Order: sequence, then C-alpha cells, then structure tokens
Amino acid sequence: MVDDVVHVHVFQRYIELLVETSEREASTMTTKTLHRPLRTAEVARRAGCSVQLVRNLERDGVLESAARTPSGYRAWTEIHALAAATYVVLAAGVGAAEAKRFLRVARAGTEADVLALVDMAHARLHAERRDVELAGDAVAAISAETLGDVRPGDAMTISELAAALAVPTSTLRYWDRQGLLTPARAGGGHARVYAPADVRDARIVHQLRLAGYRIPPLQALLPALRQHARTSDITAALRARVAHINSRSRALLQAAPGLLTLASSIEPKAVP
Repeated sequence: MVDDVVHVHVFQRYIELLVETSEREASTMTTKTLHRPLRTAEVARRAGCSVQLVRNLERDGVLESAARTPSGYRAWTEIHALAAATYVVLAAGVGAAEAKRFLRVARAGTEADVLALVDMAHARLHAERRDVELAGDAVAAISAETLGDVRPGDAMTISELAAALAVPTSTLRYWDRQGLLTPARAGGGHARVYAPADVRDARIVHQLRLAGYRIPPLQALLPALRQHARTSDITAALRARVAHINSRSRALLQAAPGLLTLASSIEPKAVP
C-alpha cells in the first residue's frame, strides 16, 4: 500500500477540482478522516451522482464492496468516494462502459495497466481530432466549387467516375452501400448515374478517405453536406465535433489523478 499521506494529498487535489467539498473539509483531511465510514449518500454527494448509481457501481464490480455496519448499512470510505467521483468524470470522457473497465483495471491491475488504457484513450481522441481537421480542409476546398457552374448533362456513369477518381468501380459500389453516395438509376435499371451533386459527394468522400477519414464519421457528415449548401454550416458542425472532443479530452485529464491514486493503492511500496 502507498503511504496514506500520498492518498490524502492526491485525493484532496482531485476533490478540489471535481467535487463540491468545502475548503475547510479538504484542508483538514487526515489519515483518520480518510478511513472514516461514509454513508451512501455522502459518497454520492462527493461523486456528484445519485445514490442508485453508487449502488450500481458496487453491484457491477466497479467499486469494491462496502463493509456493513452491525445494523446492515453500508460503510464506505473516502477511497470509495474517490473511485465513484473518478468514474463520473471518466464516463464523460470515454463512455460509461469504458469507464467501468478503467476502474476495474485500477482495482485489479497495475499502474502500468491503467496508464496503457489512458494512453489508448488519448490516442483515439487524437485520431478523432485529426479526422475533423482533415475533413474541414477537404470539405472547404471542394464545397467552394458551386454546382451552378456544372451542366446537368455532365452526369457520369460509374465507370467514368471511377476513372476520374482513379478508384475501382467496386469502391464506388461500396460507398453506395454505406449510404455515402446516392446515385440515380438509369431508366429504372441497375446502372448508376452520378449527377453533378453526386460527383461532388464522391470527390469529398475520396479526399477524406485518402486523408484517413473513416466510414462511420463520413456517414454522419455527408447528410449534413447534402442538406446545407453553405460551407459555413458544415464548418459549424465540425466545430461542434471539436468542442465535443475537447470536453472528452478534458474529462480524461481530470480523471487521471483519481485513476493513478486508485491504481497505486493496490501496488506494494517500492523497495529503495
């Protein structure tokens, strides 16, 4: 076990940042108060969640089972409160299911295991941020080309469009199946006909795919592109995605002190 003083110090900093605890309570926390039994309602208040969520986290193995008083009530500790508070913040960054996995690893694994999970979460957020930046560049460049300058007779067959983009026709068919492109059918048959708007969509998809943009984000982006003619509307949607990524990244950083404290509490002291 790490020194209780370390627990108090890190937990105090975490509480000051995340939980509505008075300055006096935080500054007077000692080893004795660290292990003072807490009621379920107190744990919920420190974590900023409901009493039922605290019970559910215990049921799901996210929180270590609380001791019981002679009368049968749960007797929690400040470490339980730290774990619950960490879960609440972490869930905003990685989602509820993943946050539960983080806490279980913090309980049963090592600090290195927890750090590996945190690294992977940050890497995913970085990839999402890069996707948005690439999307903004490609969409702005291609959407700036007005469709009014293109004649309706400039529609393309699937072979012509594939040749223009230097991709196999099977790629265009795959994009069609994924809902990224919506070409018409010639004479009610099976031959695809790509109108100027479809060609523009195909160019955007092609550029974003070359830039590493994945199919699921494209499925969310293309409907917005078709609904809004102005690039500014799409840019606003991309900015909203960036803001969402920022909030998740911030939550991950805020949860880090709690995760590290929980992880280090199960490891033996290092021998000098």
